[in-house]
Amino acid sequence: MAFTSFAQDAYLTADSEDTEKTYNGGESYKVKTFPQKFKSDKPKNIIFLIGDGMGVAQVFSGLTANQGKLFLENCKHIGFSKTQSADDYITDSAAGGTALSCGIKTYNGAIGVNTDTLAVKTILEEAEEKGLATGLVSSSAITHATPASFIAHQKNRGMYEEIAADFLNTDIDVFIGGGIQHFTKRADGKNLLVDFAKKGYQVESDIDKIKKVKKGKLVGLTADVHTARIAERGDMLPVATETALRILDNNSGDKGFFAMIEGSQIDWGGHANSTVYIVEEMLDFDQAIGKALAFAAKDGETLVVVTADHETGGMAIIGGDMSSGMVKGAYPTAGHSAVMVPVFSYGPGAEEFMGIMDNTEIHKKMKKLLLDN
Repeated sequence: MAFTSFAQDAYLTADSEDTEKTYNGGESYKVKTFPQKFKSDKPKNIIFLIGDGMGVAQVFSGLTANQGKLFLENCKHIGFSKTQSADDYITDSAAGGTALSCGIKTYNGAIGVNTDTLAVKTILEEAEEKGLATGLVSSSAITHATPASFIAHQKNRGMYEEIAADFLNTDIDVFIGGGIQHFTKRADGKNLLVDFAKKGYQVESDIDKIKKVKKGKLVGLTADVHTARIAERGDMLPVATETALRILDNNSGDKGFFAMIEGSQIDWGGHANSTVYIVEEMLDFDQAIGKALAFAAKDGETLVVVTADHETGGMAIIGGDMSSGMVKGAYPTAGHSAVMVPVFSYGPGAEEFMGIMDNTEIHKKMKKLLLDN
């Protein structure tokens, strides 16, 4: 069964010693309520946020930790997604990401290809063909399974250098995440960042420099492979989200844009069976969601869709305190689970994402709203 390979890959990336089951509470942040009035019935832009490994328990752990409030609560239209892959009842992030990006079921480990390993066009590529601006942001390596599935076409998710090279086959406006070594320390001896610079991209590795970019093409690679945990990386994900949306808005003109933003390490907290890790990452992801919602509320023509590729850890909340933010979790597995994951939406077209749906339907609904005339 393909499950072992992807679970092990993600688990070993996480801090395997962090098995704390109780988050004891911390400083909460203020949550803003955004208006529910929009300029049109159909979006000009879509911001698609994926909380890797984020099930309902992960969401509620974040809500409890922030003393009863999340930016996510602005999304009044809510549904559920079935995540099974073509070859397994329990999906991995590659097949789950490809279902969301391409609208097809494929095998675990597949990046933007079908069960015959043939490339299938992603929504990001289709948006580019229509003249929209496009972007990817991730708190993992940008070559990791979920972001890769929106821009690359490889038979195996572990082909990081090939995935990095696939970025050059597109006209993506901005991508921010880890993974420098997949572009520069390669078996073929190439430095792909030189090629990006020749194509007119500004290439940066310092988040303080990245966040100052307002328009044009940007490659922002913030870590050698994966970005670190919150204590070290700080607010990289919300800052990168705000930066990418500003660039896309300035680049898009009257065409609009498509952006995928991933909160990667909720998944790794689940693999580590660490409530502390999950809560840290859930709160960070929610603040990135807050940046997306703030943009959408001001713009009035932007649809925000938030979901997960799968749930990780089978997390159960067995204790907590809304007033202190304490959360106690329990876990039956260190791998992924098969349960449905939530789908939240805000903005024009949000009502399309209600009820129980297959993960491939999320792709089809976004494509219909954004790209079909």
